[in-house]
Order: sequence, then C-alpha cells, then structure tokens
Amino acid sequence: MLNIKKEKKEKDGEIFSELTEAKKKTDEELNIKSDEEILEDTPEDEGQLTVDVYQDGDMIIIESAVAGVNPDNLEINITSESITIKGRRERHREIEEKDYFYQECFWGAFSRSIILPEGIDPDKSEAKLTNNGILTIRLPKLKRKKPKKVEIKVEN
Repeated sequence: MLNIKKEKKEKDGEIFSELTEAKKKTDEELNIKSDEEILEDTPEDEGQLTVDVYQDGDMIIIESAVAGVNPDNLEINITSESITIKGRRERHREIEEKDYFYQECFWGAFSRSIILPEGIDPDKSEAKLTNNGILTIRLPKLKRKKPKKVEIKVEN
C-alpha cells in the first residue's frame, strides 16, 4: 500500500512538472511576459500600453484604450510576425505635485511590442481610432496553402 502511494506521489509530481513546462513554452511562444520582465524591458520614463489581442475568423485583432492621445502622436509598425505601437499622451497643463490627491493616469511616452501568434499580411492591415479613444488594429492572417501530396514515380 505504501508503495502505491509513493508511486502516485511521484506520478503527480511528474504531471505537475510537465504542466509547468508546457505553460512556460506556451507563454514563450505567445511572448507573454511577467510583470517583472515588462518593467525590465520598459525604460523608466516610458509607459507600457495595455492591449487585448484576439482572433476573429481570418483576422487577428488588437484593441487598446488610448484616450487622450492625438492620432498624430501614434506610430504603428507592423511586420508579418510582430507589431509595435508607440505613442505619447500629452498633459496640456502643469499641476504641482502637492495639489494631487491621486495620480494614476500615465502621461508621456508609451509603447508595446507584440510577437504575433501566427503570420499576418502587413500590407492589408488597417488601424482605426474611435471617438471614444479605442484603437483597433485589424491584421489579416496569411492564407497558407495546404500541403500538396506528391506522387512518387518509380524508375525501372
């Protein structure tokens, strides 16, 4: 009986280890970073833009709240594997530190680079900024051709 419990414990440990390793690989493949890694990669004077990334049929959609950002202060660079969004939110008046009760809004430069989960066509991508400050970027997935089965001819 003791031997069975020991084997079960070892097996559970192996399963947990495999699940941890699989999650780590998935996070790496999707370029998901921990809060500590984000802070290390972001210069102190630059904010981290928050985004939602999802798929809708043949499109990868990226949405981000950029309220208060002038469209002229936004820059989007797209390759077939990644996207970088940079911008700047300007404060139009100076407020002395002593006058703040709360200071949670980010003012200044921000950016976000995302490794895409699959290839996209950068030439057919589009970005729109709504009146309420939501940036939506539509990235069409590359249409991959199905593998062609090649018949093997035997020479005599």
